[in-house]
Amino acid sequence: MKILVSGSSGLIGSALIPILNRRGDQVIRLVRHSPKGAEIEIQWDPVAGILDTTRLEGLDAVVHLAGDPIASGRWTPEKKIKIRDSRVKGTKLLAESLARLQQPPKVLACASAIGIYGNRGEEILREESAPGAGFLAEVGQDWEKATAPAAQKGIRVVNTRFGIVMSTGGGALAMMMPPFRFGLGGKLGSGKQWMSWVAIDDVAGAIHHILVTDGIRGPVNVVSPHPVTNLEFTKTLGRVLRRPTLFFVPAFAARLAFGELADEALLASARVEPAKLLSSGYRFRYPELEGALRSILAS
Repeated sequence: MKILVSGSSGLIGSALIPILNRRGDQVIRLVRHSPKGAEIEIQWDPVAGILDTTRLEGLDAVVHLAGDPIASGRWTPEKKIKIRDSRVKGTKLLAESLARLQQPPKVLACASAIGIYGNRGEEILREESAPGAGFLAEVGQDWEKATAPAAQKGIRVVNTRFGIVMSTGGGALAMMMPPFRFGLGGKLGSGKQWMSWVAIDDVAGAIHHILVTDGIRGPVNVVSPHPVTNLEFTKTLGRVLRRPTLFFVPAFAARLAFGELADEALLASARVEPAKLLSSGYRFRYPELEGALRSILAS
């Protein structure tokens, strides 16, 4: 297939593109810098609303992953605007551009996140579950709604609701590793909050599965079938690293250090199931946390 990928240099894009290349797909990157070559990159400016639609003709699929990282610093008013606009404005521009094509792609897989469910305690969350409350839930809803022009054109749109991606290349695990390696790791708050995680290899595998499975559309939870509590996660990571996990971060300390991000992400509970992936035949490479961590940390 001829596949356009935005956010190609990010954590997920960097894992996905080698898989597509090995399968013989032609990957074109949607980039903000000056293109290195017309055959491999297309330039855009999602904030300014600039994208040459003529360059998008003839694509088979689009994977849209671009978005400002949510955990890079405290959520100042300016940071929250950047988080929202980088997702909603960019997605709206891309969806509208694809809808104007004479030869639109068959499928658009657009990033989303399980933050759309908000803090839900012990509730089991599937794709049909209602959105929650809070900043991330609001962003998630607007983000997914921004794909509407592509869906109205008849493009098969899939909103990939990513969980906590496990990779040493970035994201939550990379941030946790230094204190855990020094034996300073521990639970956050009560430790009872559910963490719906997924190995980076399964993120890339799930995206490919979505691209080639015609029956999948709408929201899709990209998470392991076996979520864990924060306490379980802490004990498992300590066991894999052979380090004690006696320390803990009280909720008030997390709020002092991270502000609103603490309540929305670190202390929030989301017990999410990958119902659509499982029912469509996707087989997880790493369904259990310990096996995933051992493989990731050994590589």
